Amino acid sequence: MIKGDIFFDLSVRSVRLNFLRSLLASIGIVIGVVAISSMGMLGTNMQLSVKDQLSANVNTIMLTSDVVRMSTTPGAVTAANGIDASELNDIRSSAGQNDVVPIHRTSTQFTVGNTNGRGSIYGLNPSDIPKFLTVANGSNIHGGDQALVGATVASNLNIAVGDTLKIGQNCATVTRPVVRVAGILQARGIAADGVNADNAIIVSDNWYTNHFGDLDVYDQVNVILQDVDTINQTEAAIDKKVNRNSEVVRISDASSRLSTITSTLGTITTFIMAIGGISLVVAAVSIFNVMMMSVKERVQEIGILLSIGTEKGEVRRMFLYEALILGIIGAVVGGIMSFIIGYSVVNAMIGSTAYFFRPESLIYIPYGMIIGVVVCVVSGLYPAWMASNMDPIDALRAE
Repeated sequence: MIKGDIFFDLSVRSVRLNFLRSLLASIGIVIGVVAISSMGMLGTNMQLSVKDQLSANVNTIMLTSDVVRMSTTPGAVTAANGIDASELNDIRSSAGQNDVVPIHRTSTQFTVGNTNGRGSIYGLNPSDIPKFLTVANGSNIHGGDQALVGATVASNLNIAVGDTLKIGQNCATVTRPVVRVAGILQARGIAADGVNADNAIIVSDNWYTNHFGDLDVYDQVNVILQDVDTINQTEAAIDKKVNRNSEVVRISDASSRLSTITSTLGTITTFIMAIGGISLVVAAVSIFNVMMMSVKERVQEIGILLSIGTEKGEVRRMFLYEALILGIIGAVVGGIMSFIIGYSVVNAMIGSTAYFFRPESLIYIPYGMIIGVVVCVVSGLYPAWMASNMDPIDALRAE
């Protein structure tokens, strides 16, 4: 056991006698532990936040027009420009009792008061809006010149219910259409259904086609399932019906997007942690230097120990204890600071600490501490080996 081990006591004495040097060496470990733990917690909180947001739309199938559609003329191709009325009917007939939501979408400038902004404009049937969007303030649109404004747009431009918005490019020679804000949408964050409502303005489909065209041509069609377990069956039915002759629409669902996004975030987290790990490499060099200095300063002590019959393994253990002590000090301090700094970083970068105290997040603190201790011990292996293999006579003669 370490407790009561004279070689452990000698290691503690060495650390105490060279306190400032030992402290500076441990600071490197502290920085490394904080870097790895904080970045790991940040990445995990990002993944959990995105996963929860995307999971809210896991029952949605997204249909978009294929990128390139073959023309009836041999050898010719035409770019696909949307899902037409015939294809929409095929989607409805194959979707069964599930809700089918056709969506118009474009991006343009708009003006509120004297402030210009830019964002997406979605054209939706007013009856489809409550199926996946929630009005936080005001009421749903009923057609005409009414509009719903996304939470982010409303917050950034101080838009309130009853305000008027001019839609389209600001041009002195063109009279732009005006809509009146009927409601502000509830924030929904990152959505896997392809509708970024937070940064958008929602108008009725009739208003949209009157001003932007594309009557009976849709940029996207969403199928909202009553039972998520039927997603594969529904996708297969749509594909068989709509893509019976050629690839007309591209079919995707929230689960596939969720997998892709979480995988990407996981890779980014690993990369960031690797960058943080560079500080531990620097710390390892510092610990190695401290241990080498400790060996050089204690040559005669080592010679005395070896000459009175102390085994080489015991000498090695004495210096490994010293490296272990430095590692534990740095890891404990680093673990405490990781909790504080990690909490602050997550709150600042994500804006919420709702996922911070989950085991998946906090596990990075002991991970970082263990890595810090291991780095210290590994850095002390060569100095300990060198000390144990000294010639006792040469060591006693050293000045």
